[in-house]
Amino acid sequence: MSKLDQYVNAATRENTRQSYQAAVRHFEIEWGGFLPATADSIARYLVDYAEKLSINTLRHRLAALAQWHIDQGFPDSTKAPVVRKVFRGIRALHPAKEKRAEPLQLAELERVVGWLDAVIFEASQRKDRETELRRIRDKALVLVGFWRGFRGDELTRLRVEHIDVAPGEGLRCYLPHTKGDRQYRGTTFSAPALSKLCPVDAYVTWISAAHLTDGPVFRGIDRWGHVSDKGLHPDSLIPLLRTIFMGAGIASADRYSGHSLRRGFANWATSNGWDLKTLMEYVGWKNVQSAMRYVEAADPFAKRRMEAGLLIAAEKGSGA
Repeated sequence: MSKLDQYVNAATRENTRQSYQAAVRHFEIEWGGFLPATADSIARYLVDYAEKLSINTLRHRLAALAQWHIDQGFPDSTKAPVVRKVFRGIRALHPAKEKRAEPLQLAELERVVGWLDAVIFEASQRKDRETELRRIRDKALVLVGFWRGFRGDELTRLRVEHIDVAPGEGLRCYLPHTKGDRQYRGTTFSAPALSKLCPVDAYVTWISAAHLTDGPVFRGIDRWGHVSDKGLHPDSLIPLLRTIFMGAGIASADRYSGHSLRRGFANWATSNGWDLKTLMEYVGWKNVQSAMRYVEAADPFAKRRMEAGLLIAAEKGSGA
């Protein structure tokens, strides 16, 4: 691969590149389409999968096909009027409720950490290195993910050399790129040391136990207790979290995903009086629409805000 190709590839995240390649293969191989594609063929493709695939999946397929045409120097036929009209029609006739990850509540977080601590202690007593290491890692992953409000893929991309720890105060995590960082400027996130459920203590304990000095923070562990040099794959995070939650006795563990920690933190912060601006700055949301989806999840019926309004009105009325 030439230097030019390396820089071109670096402009697109690996997960995005792989998912786009899979989408293009689906169009060509499974559906039998030809590239470059005409607007009519793309419209027919959407029609054939309108009742089989979700709106988000169809939107992703269009984005992949659009990128292919742009990369190859062809006109982007996905933007043709007939394609846009067909897509709008599919949305009208096949509306789908957006699926959102179940937020991990603070009480559930305490239950998960309590279970992990018990397993870690028992494993250390019977000299089960593999189980002890695995659960020390899991505890750090859950606590850092929750209190920092990280997305699942961000957790898997954390690197030891990009994290600075201030004992008793907190830690700073640098990510070279995040979802909203289209200019690749990098973002630094901070997490505080806490009196309980502390992400800093959990992180330090994990890297000390695993003897990590650089490379990915969260890694696989084999049955002999050997820590891998490679980080966890983003696709492995959801089944890992569900296994942890199931072990801790959390009901309906299959409803949780890599976003459950982030949603759980937003739920906790909103319930404890964080205003929207503070929450956005802490988590790293760039627009209000993204943040409001989480705020609404924390107070789905707007009861807390309405009750606050009633209280203010009552106070004004009593003072009149």
